Amino acid sequence: MADTKPAPEVRPSHETKPIALQMAPRRVVKPPRHFADLSQAERVAAVEALGHQPFRAKQLATHYFAHFTADPADWTDIPAAAREAFAAELFPTLLTARKTLKADKGTTVKTLWGLHDGTRMESVLMRYPRRATLCVSSQVGCGMACPFCATGQMGFTRNLSAAEMLEQVRHAMRSLASGEIPGGATRLNNLVFMGMGEGLINYRAIMTCVRTLVADAPEGFGMSARNITVSTVGLVPGITKLAAEGLPLTLALSLHAPDDDLRNELVPINTRFSVAQALDAARAYFDATGRRVSIEYALIKDMNDHAWRADLLAKKLNARGKGWVHVNPIPLNPTPGSIWTASERAVEDEFVARLRGHGIPTTIRDTRGSDIDGACGQLAAEEEDE
Repeated sequence: MADTKPAPEVRPSHETKPIALQMAPRRVVKPPRHFADLSQAERVAAVEALGHQPFRAKQLATHYFAHFTADPADWTDIPAAAREAFAAELFPTLLTARKTLKADKGTTVKTLWGLHDGTRMESVLMRYPRRATLCVSSQVGCGMACPFCATGQMGFTRNLSAAEMLEQVRHAMRSLASGEIPGGATRLNNLVFMGMGEGLINYRAIMTCVRTLVADAPEGFGMSARNITVSTVGLVPGITKLAAEGLPLTLALSLHAPDDDLRNELVPINTRFSVAQALDAARAYFDATGRRVSIEYALIKDMNDHAWRADLLAKKLNARGKGWVHVNPIPLNPTPGSIWTASERAVEDEFVARLRGHGIPTTIRDTRGSDIDGACGQLAAEEEDE
């Protein structure tokens, strides 16, 4: 790998055309109202509107957020007639598992969910020795059009509701609590909005979801905000807005290239918000929250894995100070038939060594699920093709 920037790069023809952002949605059918979409006051009002006492709202919340069940058969402390009414009006089925794939001896579980309008999205649950992490989708498809991403190539269909995101969480928590995932019963520790979609476009629903995640049971799932990560390709206004929320969430910036020329092609939103603007917003997020920012960097063979690009990335990060950032190089999880593939191991090692040599904390992201189409969007794209 060269130590200095070659001049000029000649890239394959498939990279030279600018990629238009795919933001025009199909006809959207709004998801039905769900208990998880509602605030505490709205839950009480909904219960009263059905002719029942306000305390029933807390009972329902306890079943949903503490016992992870939306099955009226489990609500034995509520009269049968009331259960039926609550289930029909407040607990519509939002997610139906269409396909479940497992890897890593059952500790990585990828689920393809069918939604009320016939669309598809995915979530991935990963259990490690000391923690369990859920990768949540925030949209059906994605309009960011990153060419190496399966979801980006699907285009954008619609945003998910807060309840559709929270239902991904509830199903994961129930699987872990019941001991369904090998290793014994446990809780969900970490949640990352790194599934299908660009979360900061679906900002209102994401924040409704987050506030419910961190609310104490039985009003929410009682998770720590410090264990929740919101990922973005660099929507600067959204990063600025998130910094003002007053929540110690982790921000993950999917950078993938330190120079505008290449990032314009790999992450087309860069033509609106440049590398410098994205990094400045990320640094401002750290200043506002004290939370170290993660820089996500998918290593793509012969595309963005050059030693000089590692040096350039380190230079730009260090120019904005020390101690505010951590880099996660990610070996690309290629999609079937894709021209994009992961970097060679020696190249990956050199890239990491360069960053560390400049004093940048760097950790290779653990890539789970490559044998079960682990990259988000692959299962949904396959079923759409079928």
